[in-house]
Amino acid sequence: MTDRTERRRAAPMSDLAGEGQEGMTTETQDPMTLTATRAPQRRTAEKPALRERNPGRFLILTILLVLLLLIVAPLLVVAVNAVKSPADYAANGPLSLPGKLHWQGIVDFWNRVDFGLKLWNSFITSLAVAVLGVILSVLNAYALGIGRVRGRLWFLVFFLIANLLPQEVLVYPLYYLSKQFGLYDSLFSIIIIFTVIQSAFGTYLLTSVYTEFPKELLEAAAIDGAGKWRALWRVVVPVSRPTLAVLFTFFFIWTWNEFFLPLIFLISNDNQTVPVALGVLQGDRMMDATTTSASALIGIIPAMVFFLIFQRTLTRGIAAGAIK
Repeated sequence: MTDRTERRRAAPMSDLAGEGQEGMTTETQDPMTLTATRAPQRRTAEKPALRERNPGRFLILTILLVLLLLIVAPLLVVAVNAVKSPADYAANGPLSLPGKLHWQGIVDFWNRVDFGLKLWNSFITSLAVAVLGVILSVLNAYALGIGRVRGRLWFLVFFLIANLLPQEVLVYPLYYLSKQFGLYDSLFSIIIIFTVIQSAFGTYLLTSVYTEFPKELLEAAAIDGAGKWRALWRVVVPVSRPTLAVLFTFFFIWTWNEFFLPLIFLISNDNQTVPVALGVLQGDRMMDATTTSASALIGIIPAMVFFLIFQRTLTRGIAAGAIK
């Protein structure tokens, strides 16, 4: 009897041994170890499945690539024609590659309009409007969003209407006021006008942000003895810095690209900005196709450089606003 029982007990062990070492290790391993070892296999198996489930993303990427090419193509055509000679342009057309680089068109345009001065005027105007517009927007939004002044809703309606008004409606009253105060044909007039216009949008945007501002931070600052002015610059502004960076970038680019009001208020050559200089010279008989392309290329490059420099700031600001 003992021999039979020992044989029966030994039989399952031999069967298990016959199934291979992998089966024994699977039964004897710890469950946590099994999960850890099988997790990478599951992930690698799930990745192809996820790719197969989303075939539409390749179509979306293709569409975005086509749209990007449609946007970049005119810029490339302008850049190619800017470095062509007039004879090469007349012989081969605007879509051909230049035989050799011809920089004389860019040099002629730069010297003809004193483009360095136009760049300086646009830079000073855009920078001043961006800084003053952000400061004025912060002060207005702090009073409306956190201070909760009386008639807050009507103020917001006023700023909303100010954003919707076209610039053509503002031309005559602004022209009359600038003449009365002696600011006509001066960069100060453009700085004041666009600071008010841009701050209207900034006030409306920041008010909605400051309305949801955490009250715990303001209460903690009040307990520490901070007044309203100190709480604004030590608490509110640092917390909302990403949003302010986005406003600063937008205000700078928008002011740089403004054409209508600077065309009316800046009539002298020494005070003109880049868009005005480009627009005035479009009807000049001395401007051929290559020089016109050179002027467009020179006018686009500063705004593109500024955007590339502040692209990370803009992305962080938008992402921070989305998280909040």
